[in-house]
Amino acid sequence: MKVAVIGTGYVGLVTGVVLAQLGNDVICVDKDAEKVAKLRQGIPPIYEPGVEEMLKQGLKDGFLRISDSIAEATEASEVVFIAVGTPPSENGTPDLTAVRAVAHEIAKNISKYTVIVNKSTVPVGSGDMVEEIIRSHGVDDSLFNVVSNPEFLREGSAIQDTLHPDRIVIGSKKREAAVKLVELYATLQAPMIVTDLNSAELIKYGANSFLAMKISFINALSRVCELCGANVADVAAGIGSDSRVGNQFLNAGLGWGGSCFPKDVQGMVKVSEDLGYDFGLLREVIQINDDQTVHFLNRMEKRLGGFSGKRIALMGLAFKPNTDDIRDAKSLVMMDRILLDGGSVIAYDPIAEANVREIYPNIDFAESVYDLGAGADAIVLVTEWNEFRQLDLERLSQGMKQKLLFDGRRVYDRAKAERAGFEYFTVGSH
Repeated sequence: MKVAVIGTGYVGLVTGVVLAQLGNDVICVDKDAEKVAKLRQGIPPIYEPGVEEMLKQGLKDGFLRISDSIAEATEASEVVFIAVGTPPSENGTPDLTAVRAVAHEIAKNISKYTVIVNKSTVPVGSGDMVEEIIRSHGVDDSLFNVVSNPEFLREGSAIQDTLHPDRIVIGSKKREAAVKLVELYATLQAPMIVTDLNSAELIKYGANSFLAMKISFINALSRVCELCGANVADVAAGIGSDSRVGNQFLNAGLGWGGSCFPKDVQGMVKVSEDLGYDFGLLREVIQINDDQTVHFLNRMEKRLGGFSGKRIALMGLAFKPNTDDIRDAKSLVMMDRILLDGGSVIAYDPIAEANVREIYPNIDFAESVYDLGAGADAIVLVTEWNEFRQLDLERLSQGMKQKLLFDGRRVYDRAKAERAGFEYFTVGSH
């Protein structure tokens, strides 16, 4: 099938390279000339395991092309994916400026029947909005259909999530458009949920809001555990062993961040509000998440006697492992607080350092994780990269002023940390 993907971020590029690997003729489009030039050389603008290899293979095999022209891509394709960014606006809901702009450009270049697929995460009603934009250019209804096909990718495992999805959601008003998407994805052999536009859009928001709620629930429970002397890991294991609950997303920590959960949960609240319903549960989910990081910082501050004059070492900067994405990362919240209160920061992250350097030029960066301890008053585990799980903790502590280890992700065994000479603090226990 001839496919165009507009936007080469996490969603767009992953979608493009996977569809090319499946044997489709794919054109990936981006307006950024520098990004286009690098993509043509096989250099992706993001870090995501497997993407670079698939990009190079697609270019080599001829199934994948890179372009800066929406017109060229639309004219050459049967299916056009809109996969541009929808960053949070001032009120936290998605900014649809890029989606609108792309819809206008697509509309100008439709000359045959085209299925327009909204892959970007958008609020309910966005499919109708795209339809109206296409019609506003005088395009006859017989020449296009709009489909909602939300992504459920996890950064760090996006390729696998695309090749082996739990489900594929297709929302459309017209059967022929839905059938086109079913045919496109047929080789993936995944369960397909075919529904209407609004339902498909709401599935995405609802899924992420529910997962965020599970994390906030266990984090709220971790606060109770700290007060009564219980162990949140054992409590979570007991709860998650119930098949009705499941143990995924029941890991207490510093809270959720990234490009999806904050925007999608806030978007769900706003959509509900616009429709006349106050989704108070999700407001509390957001508040618990914000409070969790602040509470952990308060524990650190209390033990250190304040951050002023203290050097704090951060292990991990990305919002989660296996990505360079720092959007709404808890490391940023921590750095802001420590620096504001007169402390200094040294950090190490195997992938995300360059992104942090751009916005925090006044912090230090370690060459390796074992260089963090020299002169530090405390080490904080912020992102649970695999390489941090089996560290020599005695070596890590060398040169520290105070051997304090604050484990924000519950990675380390308390007894092991204490044998290494650390005073150990974690989420959900004393």
